[in-house]
Formats: sequence, structure tokens, C-alpha cells
Amino acid sequence: MLYQMHELGRAWLAPVTYWADAGAKMFGATGSWLSGVPGASRMAAGYELLYRIGKDYEKPAFGIHEIEIDGTKFPVVEREVLKKPFCRLLRFKRYADEAEDLVGLRDDPTVLVVAPLSGHHSTLLRDTVQTLLRDHKVYITDWIDARMVPLSDGPFHLDDYVAYIEEFIRHIGAESLHVISVCQPTVPVLAAVSLMAARGEATPRSLVMMGGPIDTRQSPTQVNDLAAHKPLWWFETNLIHQVPANYPGRGRRVYPGFLQHTGFMAMNPERHFQSHWDFYAHLVKGDLEDAASHRRFYDEYNAVLDMPAEYYLDTVRIVFQQHLLPKGGWDVRGERVRPDTIKGTALLTIEGELDDISGRGQTRAVHQLCSGIPAEDQHHATIEGAGHYGIFSGRRWRTQVYPQVRDFIAKYAG
Repeated sequence: MLYQMHELGRAWLAPVTYWADAGAKMFGATGSWLSGVPGASRMAAGYELLYRIGKDYEKPAFGIHEIEIDGTKFPVVEREVLKKPFCRLLRFKRYADEAEDLVGLRDDPTVLVVAPLSGHHSTLLRDTVQTLLRDHKVYITDWIDARMVPLSDGPFHLDDYVAYIEEFIRHIGAESLHVISVCQPTVPVLAAVSLMAARGEATPRSLVMMGGPIDTRQSPTQVNDLAAHKPLWWFETNLIHQVPANYPGRGRRVYPGFLQHTGFMAMNPERHFQSHWDFYAHLVKGDLEDAASHRRFYDEYNAVLDMPAEYYLDTVRIVFQQHLLPKGGWDVRGERVRPDTIKGTALLTIEGELDDISGRGQTRAVHQLCSGIPAEDQHHATIEGAGHYGIFSGRRWRTQVYPQVRDFIAKYAG
């Protein structure tokens, strides 16, 4: 019922947001006679702030159309290479025709970026992908909003997530592949590679695990504490709702994106309030660059998706409550997950010093589990001054993290 009430509230609010958008343009657009009246800048700023607080945020586009390599720009085309009910495997193809051979792009390592299924769309990793494209052939998992998946496609469990990763790795070709998992997918990626290794299948050349909850008993954060101190029935009773009739996934049980977004905002309400106030002030002063930066960030941050209920509850139970992976007790479709069976895959873990989502030590714990990987092929980096998002997006990612990731992959790409 809560989901239906949310949709009703959205419908009621829609005329106000349209009116606010129109007001912002009337008082702020160049050439509008209203832009010259006293106080017009404050009126336009106030209307736009109201519009952005009330509007719907759809999934943004990746918008990566070209990449510059050694001073030369090459077009980039986004391709869907494999589609599953709950995920698309995308390839960002760098096109250079004959010139591609001249710069050696065909020999660049192949990377699969496994994006989180934890509330935001995979476009949150746009900066990650764009940076990687300088030196790599890049694939990414693009998770589908569960409210858009018909009930006829069945449920989606954490076990299914693991199976998807296995299929994607096989499809691309494990022998020449490097896998980068960001946050939540470090757990299913480790499970997928462990199962493949135990069966004697080829495994990726390297794994890069960034800010993930391998062992949430290490430096528990506010997110970990909530999951650990509430019984599973509380999550199912309070956070799981049915998709309303106006979506293709009508009747599907999900953890709605709007509830997740409320949780995101509640973690740092003062920071978000200040950010919106600063946005208003920038608009009033005519500081368009900072205002545009605010829009870009919140266009991404406010765009959320619904997660399948089965997958979400599995994750809470297995990862955050029972800690089955680090305890060695996790079975996926009847097969025990044994990271110690991984032998021919190099490992790099990256943590942010100030990460308030996956605390320090949670990702690094994977090294003890992967005892079959030689010590000289296990590496770790802690990025000073970086929070959770800073290790895969922004200036620290580009200047501090990426050079280490690039050099690590290059070392094992031969």
C-alpha cells in the first residue's frame, strides 16, 4: 500500500513541479522580459529549487560518446551484447577504424566492471568507465529496475546474481578478462570466480575489489549496524512492497527505490540541505558552473531503482547478518563457495580511508579467504582522504586510484 500511496503523491505533486519548472524558465531564461524585473534571479532560483526537489529522476544516460587517447579523439559506441531479465551486459566500443591499429587499441586489456545492484543505476560508474576507456576495452553490468521486469520472468535471488556474473565472464572470455567489482558486487563476484575455479573452469586474470562488504564484522558502519541489529522479518515487513499496476512489473515484491533514497538522504541530512541551499545561492549569484555541477550530481544521486525482494533479503541475511562468506558456510545452488580454490587470478583490493558504507578492513578481508593466490599476486591500497564514492569517481579516482588499477591490470595482462 505504501508504494501505491507514493505513486499517488507523485501524481498530485506533478502539476506543482511543472509549474515550478515553467516559473524558473520565465524568470531565468535569457530574452524573457520577466528576467529583467527586480528579484528575478531569486524567483528563478526558488522555482528551480522547488522543481528539482519535486521532480521525477529517470535513469540517466551514460553519455560517453568519445574518448581522448594520446591527444587523439576516438568515437565510443554503447552496445548491448547480452540481455538477461534483470541485467544487460554493455560494451563501450572505441571506434577508430584503421587508426585503431596505429595506437594499439586492439591489444588493450579487456575489463568487466560489475556495477552495484544497491539502489542506484550503473550510470553512477560513468566516471569509472570513461577513465578505464583510455587504456582498456570495457564492459559493464547494467542492472534493470525490478519494477520494469514482468512477474512472468520469475524471481531474482542472490544465487541468480552469481549465475549472471559467471555467464558474463564466460561470454567475454575469462582467459583474457580482468574483473572490477565496486561495492556490493565484490561478494557475488568472489562467489562466481570461486565456483568457476572449484569446477576447473578458466578464471579471470585478475580481480579488483573496491569498497565491498566481504566481511562486515570488520569496522562496522551505520549501514552494517542496521542490518545486523534488525531481524530479517523486520526488513521484509517494513521495506518490501508490491509494484503498483502502472509498471510492467506489477505485483512484483521489491525494495522500492524511493525508500532506499530516503535512507541515503537520512545518512547525511545536513550535507544535503546545505548542498541545496548552496545551489540556490549559486543560481542567485549567477554562478552557473557550480549550479551545473549540483545538477549533474543530483541527477545521478536521485535516480534510484527498485531491487527484487528475494535478492535484497538474501543479501541482508547472507552478507550482513550471518556472514556466510567469511565463515565458509555459503552454498550457491548446492555448491560451497570456497575462495581458497582460486589460484591463477591476481587480486587487488582498494579501500577508502573515510568510507562510511564499507568500513576499512571489510574488503581487505578477502586476502585471507583467497589463500590459494600466491602472496606476490595479492595487493592492497588504502586511499587516504577518500570516502566511499571517492575510490571510483571524481578526482581521487582519476589521480590516485586509477593509476594503481591500470598498472595492476597491465602487469597481469600478458
